[in-house]
Parts: sequence; C-alpha cells; structure tokens
Amino acid sequence: MPVPPTTPGAVLPPTDRPKPLHDPDPYSTPPYGEPGPWALAPPVQHLAVTSAPGAAPQAHTAAPGTPVPYTAPVSPGTPAPPFTDTAPPGTPAPPVASVTTPASFAPPAPPFTDTAPPGTLAPALGADASAPGVSAPPVTTPAPLAPPAPPLSDTSTTASPTPPDPARTPVVPDQASAPYLDPAPTPPPPTNPWHRYDPWATPAPLQQTGTPALTPDQHRTRTRKLLAASALALALLSGGIGGVVGAHLERDGIGGDVVLPQAGKEDAQRAPGSVAGIAARALPSVVTLHVTGDEESGTGTGIVLDTRGHILTNNHVVEPAGGDGRISVSFSGGQVVKGKVVGRDTGYDLAVVQVSGVRGLTPMPLGNSDNVRVGDPVVAIGAPFDLDNTVTSGIISAKERPITAGGEASDGSDVSYVDALQTDAPINPGNSGGPLLDAQGRLVGVNSAIRSADYGDGGGDGDESGQGGSIGLGFAIPVNQAKLVAEELINTGRATHPVIGVTLDLDYAGDGARVASKGSGDGPAVTPGGPGAKAGLKAGDVVTQVDGVRVHSGDELIVRTRAHRPGDQLRLTLRRGGKDMTLSLVLGSSTGD
Repeated sequence: MPVPPTTPGAVLPPTDRPKPLHDPDPYSTPPYGEPGPWALAPPVQHLAVTSAPGAAPQAHTAAPGTPVPYTAPVSPGTPAPPFTDTAPPGTPAPPVASVTTPASFAPPAPPFTDTAPPGTLAPALGADASAPGVSAPPVTTPAPLAPPAPPLSDTSTTASPTPPDPARTPVVPDQASAPYLDPAPTPPPPTNPWHRYDPWATPAPLQQTGTPALTPDQHRTRTRKLLAASALALALLSGGIGGVVGAHLERDGIGGDVVLPQAGKEDAQRAPGSVAGIAARALPSVVTLHVTGDEESGTGTGIVLDTRGHILTNNHVVEPAGGDGRISVSFSGGQVVKGKVVGRDTGYDLAVVQVSGVRGLTPMPLGNSDNVRVGDPVVAIGAPFDLDNTVTSGIISAKERPITAGGEASDGSDVSYVDALQTDAPINPGNSGGPLLDAQGRLVGVNSAIRSADYGDGGGDGDESGQGGSIGLGFAIPVNQAKLVAEELINTGRATHPVIGVTLDLDYAGDGARVASKGSGDGPAVTPGGPGAKAGLKAGDVVTQVDGVRVHSGDELIVRTRAHRPGDQLRLTLRRGGKDMTLSLVLGSSTGD
C-alpha cells in the first residue's frame, strides 16, 4: 500500500514522514536549521473548543501518541468511506458543541473546502466503521476559525433560522473519539525573538533582533550624535598628534640646514626726542682730535661751532701739542684734516681749534644751561679710549658743582675752576671736549672731568687724561660760560677772568674762604685799588657766602667768581673778629694766559 501524502492537520508516524534530500546542516542553516532573517516563522495557533454547559471539557484530538487514520480524498462518483468512531459500539454520543476560537485569535480562518462533489451523501454520525458498505468518513480537520458565537444553553431547543449550508458546515469529529481535555497551560515566554512576530499587529519594519526600526527623526538624531562624537574624537586626536609633532619640531626641527628667523628691514627714522634721534642729528657736528707732541699724545673730542671751521674743545686735550705739535681732526663722515689752535685758557679749561678746506660743516646748536634742571635727560658723545662717535645717555645729577682740574704744575697755574653740571652719563678718557646735549639735541655743556675710583688717594677731582674709568660722576662746563670764553678766544685769542683782587689762603682748613695775611712776593693780600679794597675787604676776613650761597673753601670762592663776568656785582657775607657782615663788590678782570 503506498504511503499517502501528508495533508494539513494529519500526523504521520515517524517512519512514514518524508526524509530531507540532504543531511541536516550542522550550522543550522535554513531551511533545516532555525529560521533565518529572511524566513519569518509565524507562531503556532492553539485552538480551544467551548464545551456545552454542564459538560466536562474534552480535547479536540486524540491522546498523544495515538495515530490518526488517513482519509483519502473522495473522487467524483466514489462513495464516501464509512465514518469510523473510536468509541465502543452503543456508546451514546455527547452533544455537539460549537467550536470557538480564543479571544486572542481574531483573524478569520480559511474557508472549509469539501472534496466531495455536490450530491454526495455524508455518512451519518454514529455509524460503525466496521459496517459493510459504509464509506470512510472524511478526514478530520480542525474547525475553521469564525467569529465567536454565543454559548448554547440548550442544544435541543436552539435552532438556526436558516438551513445550514453543507459546503460551509464543518465536520465535527466523533465525541467519543475526541475526549475533551483541560485548556493547554500558558507556555513560557519564548526566548527566540522570532516567536514575538505577530502578522496581525500594526505593520512596523523589523530589524534582525526583532525590535522595531528607528523612525526617521530618531535616525537623524542618532546620526547627529554619532557625527558630533566622531568630530570631537577627531579633534582630540588631531590636537594630540599636532601637539606631539609641534613639540618634536620645536625641539629637533624638521631637518636639513638651520635657517634662523629674523626681523625684516625697518624704517631707519627715529623719534626726534629719542637718544637715536638726538645722536643722528648731533654726530655730524662732533669730531675726534688726535694730538701728538714732543713728549706725549692724546685723544679727545671737539664740537663744530660754525661753518668757518672753529671747533671747541678742552684745553687739556690740545695742551700736549705745545707750540710745534700736530693736531689731526676726524669728522664723523670719515674725512680727516689738520687743525691749529686759535686760543686756549687754562682757568676755564677751554680751547678753540680751526680747520680749513672743509665744506658742508654742520654747526652744533647751542642751548641755555640756565634752563637745565636736575633730572633732565642728557646725551653724551665722544671718543672714549679712541672709540669715536660713542653715544651714552643719562640725566643731570646736580648743578653748580664746584670742581677743580689739573694742578700738576708746581705753581698751580694749570688748575681750572669749573662751576660744573654733574651727570651720570658715562664719560671716560677721550670724552673730554665732547658735547652734553639736552632732549632737543642742543648743547648744554662741554664734558671736562670725571671722578674715578682709582684717582690718587680716593678723593678730589681730575681731568680725563688719567686712565680711570667712569663711576657715574661726570662734570661738564655749562654752555653759557663756554660760549663767552669761546667768543673771546676766537676774537682775541685770550679769555678774561673776573677777579676780586685778593689773595686767598688755600691751606685754610676752616669753613669758608679766608683772605691770606700777605700776598705773593710778600706783597699785600688785598690788591690796592682793586675790587676787594674798594669793597672794604681786609686780610684775615673769612668769606662764608656769595649771593647767599654757602662757600666752604677758597676753591669754591674762585669757582663762584668765575661763574660771573667782569663788571658783575656780588654780595659777600663774611666774618671778621667773630662778627658777620655783608659787603657789595664789583668784579674786576684779568687776562688769562
């Protein structure tokens, strides 16, 4: 007997089931393994049968393990097989209950189809399967799903208003062969996400995990977050890499030849009031003097006074040349010419040298030393240690500082008395005769002397012919006094000095300037008919003030007197016989050597 083909709802013995064409896939690949993402598996629908009131629930199918007889399809003209009842003969059949579906299964079932042609008689219920001539009953199939019907309270009295349609009437299995069972227990929640698939739920795209896909807004939000996180990560990574690379390049360089960074070319012009601006305007008016004599030589600085070639400098700069020495004048532009002494004065420590044959001379503008105040900025230019065109700067440290320079001659004829301007601008040997300029680049003083740390016994003043270095104590002749002396030297070759007409005791150790008891050559200390005699000065008088300014020594009295011109009137305060008194004196004049 051939093995009948399987039909929906039929359960075949294991031995009669069709075999797969291939061996099971050990990797569970569909269709032999678990459902894949492209083969969705619908859940198993469990049908329940509602029993009649008061009747015990019965199962729809036979007991597990009981084979279901196969019923071949009925062909046209072939009598239906007799219905086989599994219950013993004579057992009454329970009332037929309506078949309902659980509330959870709302979708309708496919319509029932009967393979028997119209007009074919179906076997009556309760017929014995062994009776001869009775055709086999139709195959037992689950009842079609239909909308739930109200329960039947009385099967004997309930009637349908219309006759049933044989084509849509389901075949009810024999009540005796399908005992009613208790409803199936609720299965545990499936762990496979595919078991959560519901074909009748609201349509929604599924992912492989079984969860709904993201909406477009959620997808855009997630994309923006991913882009922001990626950009942040990229920025951090780039910053870290850049920092490491930059540190390496800064430390070791890129390699190859070393090229050092350098600023580009800038405008050479400077502010007029700056040191550079002042020096740029003054350097063409400054010269360097090289003096050579029979016994010694030296270097100094000079100032161009006019276009006729007159140059102002210190007396101690040109003194080594003597009467037959040589003076070489070098200009800032590099031109070198010979110079000659026009006149010089020891008492003021000033001299004038003239050059010839030089065109385009730039005279130095003259300022006013009376306008200078302590703290004003100044610029000094000179040739310290033969380094020409050296520029230094500082301030005015003090005014009317009485100093003396020279004094190497036994008779003191080489001593100069200067009522000087004090500056901290560095001045060294070679700066003598150079200009001291104010903030406008005008001449306010002629650099003349310095106080050095290695000078003699550590005290006193001296000119710059010594080799001591600057300690920030420089002295310059005020331009007002230098102008008067320079004009006299250019015009007459000599300078006149203001005098009092007395001989001073320079060895007096007390406070003030004392008039000596006798003069030179045992002559009188007060010159007869001189300015002092006319004012009433006497030998032994001690002058303590000049015009209200305290005088502490004879040198200071000379300096205060040299700061004036012949014919000026002075008010002297003196002490005579223990009493103070004041006298008025008009200065006389004398011709210097």
